[in-house]
Amino acid sequence: MDIDKNLMDEESLKKIKEIDNKKVEKIVEEYVKLCKPKKVTVLTDSKEDIEYIRKLSLDNKEESKLAMEAHTIHFDGYYDQARDPKNTQILLPKGKTISKSINSMDRDEGLNEIHGLMDGIMKDKEMLVCFFCLGPLNSKFSIPALQLTDSALVAHSENLLYRQGYGEFKRINGSEDFFYFVHSAGELDQRMNCKNLDKRRIYMDLEENRVLTINNQYAGNSVGLKKLALRLAISKANKEDWLCEHMFIMGVHPPGKERVTYFTGAFPSACGKTSTAMILGQTIIGDDIAYIRPGEDGQAYAVNVEQGIFGIIEDVNAEDDPVIYKTLTTPRELIFSNVLVKDRKPYWTGMGQEVPEEGENHYGSWKKGDKDKDGKEISGSHKNSRYTIRISELENADEKTDDPEGVPVSGFIYGGRDSDTSVPVLQSLSWSHGVYTGAAIESETTAATIGEQGVRKHNPMSNIEFLTIPLGVYIENHLKFGESLDKCPLVFATNYFLKENGEFLNSKLDKKIWLLWMDCRVHNEFEAIETPVGFIPKYEDLKELFKAIFDKEYSKEEYEKQFSIRISNYLDKLKRIEKIYQGEEAPDMFHKHIGQERKRLIKLKERSGKDTVSPFELE
Repeated sequence: MDIDKNLMDEESLKKIKEIDNKKVEKIVEEYVKLCKPKKVTVLTDSKEDIEYIRKLSLDNKEESKLAMEAHTIHFDGYYDQARDPKNTQILLPKGKTISKSINSMDRDEGLNEIHGLMDGIMKDKEMLVCFFCLGPLNSKFSIPALQLTDSALVAHSENLLYRQGYGEFKRINGSEDFFYFVHSAGELDQRMNCKNLDKRRIYMDLEENRVLTINNQYAGNSVGLKKLALRLAISKANKEDWLCEHMFIMGVHPPGKERVTYFTGAFPSACGKTSTAMILGQTIIGDDIAYIRPGEDGQAYAVNVEQGIFGIIEDVNAEDDPVIYKTLTTPRELIFSNVLVKDRKPYWTGMGQEVPEEGENHYGSWKKGDKDKDGKEISGSHKNSRYTIRISELENADEKTDDPEGVPVSGFIYGGRDSDTSVPVLQSLSWSHGVYTGAAIESETTAATIGEQGVRKHNPMSNIEFLTIPLGVYIENHLKFGESLDKCPLVFATNYFLKENGEFLNSKLDKKIWLLWMDCRVHNEFEAIETPVGFIPKYEDLKELFKAIFDKEYSKEEYEKQFSIRISNYLDKLKRIEKIYQGEEAPDMFHKHIGQERKRLIKLKERSGKDTVSPFELE
């Protein structure tokens, strides 16, 4: 390799050579010359190399030790607290286009710009060359991934979140079929935060299966294997007839029954995705991204792309999230991000105990009432503050978490944040209606994405921000995937955020009841009521579940408020969805379902003479 021996020592050079992959060597060589680090270190799967990264992040002051053993804290800069859609671009060759909702730019222009910004960006820094595997090792689902970064925090986070892949690169025997990611935090200030935020760029090059991302630290922008790899994998799945989804994978274990039923679920950020995957008494395989392929037996099989969780910590408390809370408050390797720290102890909003009114946070030295330069009050713990842990640290990790064959999927769940329309849980009328249901998801925005909060946004399959293929093609792929199966998963939709007079109609714990109802539907143990928008539960079945699980008397009044069909609101939603899909060349089946659902709703309104129809009138 044409790399100065003063930059890469013999040990690191030997590690590269042992992989015997010319493309890897070429990539490392190219970006060492461009980024100009003072040192290049190649890491393997060894415990020594993993420990080297953890210690380096502390030595670099990217992380600091907290009072509890193996707990650390990292602060992203005040203006680097979420994914940045504005500066995230898909690079497309001339003449190629994708959906209007997807940010894209000319490939040549984008590469010239970002390579110009990367020239010398790692000056006086150490480049880390890391190898990972997306999906279980030695599996048909596996995608090897190469990461170059000057941030030990990024490498440490990836060591927690992803399976080690140095051995996987050896196994592929020189193949060029892998993803690669080049990241630099850029110039840092005294707090080790990015300075040049105006030059923050996150560019995805589908032609080369690579991501170039600079001048950022927040994991959604910097940890290449996460949402950035998701975009590359969606493009790859499109070419190879499988699905790459923004979904959790969980095992449902109904009390008193000797079975486990696996579900996947897609929820926009802060809409209950992780808390659903972590419902007490169930097991988790993954909380964020799933690869789904058809199995030889005609069923869908899924694997978790990751081995860890990068979870939102706001409102995690002992009562609502006992498994996560216990994990976060006991000794284990764990990174907190952007919470409030006082006397080396972490605090966050909604943790169930009194939070200090001063300390250190993402802003710096902070006290309650502090405001930023725009006069906006600064919160102690950021709304999008996070924790990073390995799933194996959780008491409820599923035994098939690393199974290279994946797990059979019996149900897809689509969730959103909707205060005035959707019922808490329903089942689609068919697979194609389920695809339509997922493609019509709307959700009120949260703090996980930069921009105004509380705005109702369309988010098909909770994946719109990550699509790298036309939206219509993406929907068509789902329809075709179902056609390739002998037994399709049932499709469900949930909404935990329905309100009346500003008050939630559901308890935070109710999601367990909706989940167990779905499990019973998969196994044909409950009948359901057919409505214009899908099948909803019968009152008697929910009453039985609430009594058995929570020893709670579930009233007819609660049921009626939660499961009434709000016809005008649903019709307004159809108008919005129809407008969004104008010009998207969505499959005919999608538009057919919009028309059919509208007719069913209008017919119900005419028959009942009401705008809000009780579920008792539909039985």
